[in-house]
Amino acid sequence: MLDGRLLASLRASCYHDAVNCLTKLNGAARHNRSCLCVGLDPEPEKLPAGVAVTDFCREIIGATYDLVCAYKPNIAFFEALGPSGWGVLKDVIEAVPRNIPVILDAKRGDIGNTARAYARAAFDELGADAVTVNPYLGRDSIEPFYEYRDKAVFVLCRTSNPGAADFQSIESDGKPLYQIVADKVEDWNKYGNLGLVAGATQPSELKAIRDAHPALPLLIPGVGAQGGSLELAVKYGSSGGGLAVISVSRQVIYASSGTDYSQAARAAALLLRDEINQYLAA
Repeated sequence: MLDGRLLASLRASCYHDAVNCLTKLNGAARHNRSCLCVGLDPEPEKLPAGVAVTDFCREIIGATYDLVCAYKPNIAFFEALGPSGWGVLKDVIEAVPRNIPVILDAKRGDIGNTARAYARAAFDELGADAVTVNPYLGRDSIEPFYEYRDKAVFVLCRTSNPGAADFQSIESDGKPLYQIVADKVEDWNKYGNLGLVAGATQPSELKAIRDAHPALPLLIPGVGAQGGSLELAVKYGSSGGGLAVISVSRQVIYASSGTDYSQAARAAALLLRDEINQYLAA
């Protein structure tokens, strides 16, 4: 467990926010021997009785900070809390030790001036290290985010949900849309701070993305509750030495519904971290 004094010490001794996010991500991965990212998706009805969302997330962080390469709070679960949600999210982000990057799962995508406001909110106000964005509106909707050169931007490419194929697999000039998106992101990556979101539920597509773009960091959701194979996510996502960030939420944070939830979260994260490392070593 991470008490307040130790957390303050870690904050003071670790990287400052100005450190490039991908440098921080790689550093955390090496230090903790981990490619595991824990998603923070708090649903009040699933929390142990009497435990507030802020305390729940802080306890999860305190129990797992030495086992992960990143945390990924999903903004929707905090917005759903109402007027207090923004403050809760900010408190949770501030509870993460500064050597561990925070990837804000916001899936933003809008016209340029709105995108600039979203980028300020994510990076300047909340202090996130990275954000997920939707490329549907094109380059000018993403540029305000990647102009923050010390931050990282993960662009939705081949997502893990069942309906992803409705659009992402449509072909144009012999290529599925998700491959066109990946190619565009590679072209836009002038500052070296762009990555892709590629779901574990479609391993053949994940493999195709990694084969075509060996250097782009991949954020890989869909393992665990969504049914994606952890082994294939690691095998294909890290092929050729590429950075694969394996994101798991419910399997870790809801490992127990009782008062031992933080201990259970640690046990689940440790098991996942070690299983990922076994696949990496294979």
